[in-house]
Amino acid sequence: MICISVSPESRTLAKVDLLNAAARCDLVELGLDKLLKEPNVAEMMEDIPKPILLSCRNKEQGGAWEGTEQERITLLRQAIVSGPAYIELDLETAKSIPRFGKTKRVISYTSLDRPLTTNIEAIFEQAKKVNADVVKFTWPTPTLEAAWPLLSAVSKKRDIPVVGLGLGRAGLTFSLLGRKYGSPWIYAALEKGMEAFENQATVFELDETYGWRTINAQTRLLAVCGLGLAEAATVRAMNKLFDKISLNMRCLPVATEKFDKFKQMLDALKINVLVASGNAAEQMLPLAEKMEEVTQMSQHGDLMLKQNEVWTAYNSLWRSAVKALEAALGKGSSDARPLDRRNIMVIGSGGLAKSMIFGIAKRKGLVSVTSSNDKEAQALAVQMGVRFVPYANLYNTLSDVVVFADPDMQLGGKKEEFNPGYLRASMMAIDVTTMPGVSPAMKEARERGAKTVDPVDVYAEQLATQFKSATGQDLPAADFRKELTTVPE
Repeated sequence: MICISVSPESRTLAKVDLLNAAARCDLVELGLDKLLKEPNVAEMMEDIPKPILLSCRNKEQGGAWEGTEQERITLLRQAIVSGPAYIELDLETAKSIPRFGKTKRVISYTSLDRPLTTNIEAIFEQAKKVNADVVKFTWPTPTLEAAWPLLSAVSKKRDIPVVGLGLGRAGLTFSLLGRKYGSPWIYAALEKGMEAFENQATVFELDETYGWRTINAQTRLLAVCGLGLAEAATVRAMNKLFDKISLNMRCLPVATEKFDKFKQMLDALKINVLVASGNAAEQMLPLAEKMEEVTQMSQHGDLMLKQNEVWTAYNSLWRSAVKALEAALGKGSSDARPLDRRNIMVIGSGGLAKSMIFGIAKRKGLVSVTSSNDKEAQALAVQMGVRFVPYANLYNTLSDVVVFADPDMQLGGKKEEFNPGYLRASMMAIDVTTMPGVSPAMKEARERGAKTVDPVDVYAEQLATQFKSATGQDLPAADFRKELTTVPE
């Protein structure tokens, strides 16, 4: 089941919010925290076609109640008489409110400042003593590690079910895992602006991007490292293509800060594929026990596969970017090697730049490299056997293609910034730093009439490669491009 939480500030809005939420979920939580005047709970609940869970949390529990504690307890006592399906009570409050009628008791424990790693069983036993029908744990889940004890509490077989609420964006990770591992329900916001906590997923996101309704105990998971917009686009596209080939597989967004237990967690979840983009493709490398040559050289690994109990890192970016670049350069031409002998300027000195230099050099492009950090760019040029151009000399250097490969590059006229005046209509530009989004540099290139490689084309090629590695299914990049450019209704 899915539970949508609404916390209206007026009785009139409460009815509208409850009806809207009921149309999208299985259980509606009505928070009484923000209702300034004494609410008529029975009237608000009337004609709502889904079960209602009532709550009234003070600020220590993450709520917004500003009255006295005695007033809050009195409100909960009056509310339970209205006959909701569930009422949420913290441990202390539950001691002063007896069971009433058929209403089931959700006994909650909340830790707002840190994840709970000990005393979970002791708290569970205390909840049983105050007649819990369901036990609820809430705490911050910034990473998979923080969510792990919460998942353990939910998935353990007990005589009383446990639900969890992970605070923060990685609460999404917990919710999807909770669905797979038997949580009675998971939480979602009705829409943007109505989140119970910052970055809570909406029910629309859970449906359209994460496909939560189809997740079950048999669903295989593919880990996507990161919780940003690019990662959400990856998840949405891959999940749609999993559906296309009728594969019971779903993407799981993950975030981690340590790697000492990360592998064990992936093993426990039976995850053997991880994809990453941007900086995450470099941050994830500690997971790898082996690396292919280009990954070792570039220190950029956007695809991790566990094969024969060993995690191996691969770099799919250079192939995808070079393929898209050659397609753009060769459009309307029969030239099979459109990069051959062209002057290519790569701007950057990190893993992305190394990846692009490697790929373009393999296709016989004449590569030059520059960066706002001349020392790093010169060292990279020596390492890769290409031409070094001091940053100050960039504007006197002609290029056929400009490759933006520095995620930290800033536009402007200062010495350490990139001046867009360098861009010409005769140039081709490609940016591998913000895929599938369009960077400020690419916007400038388009406005100045330069030809550009659509970042979506590069990303679609990369997803197609990663998808094949994960599933063995070879789908055209056009399928992924369609999903990346389809705006959910």
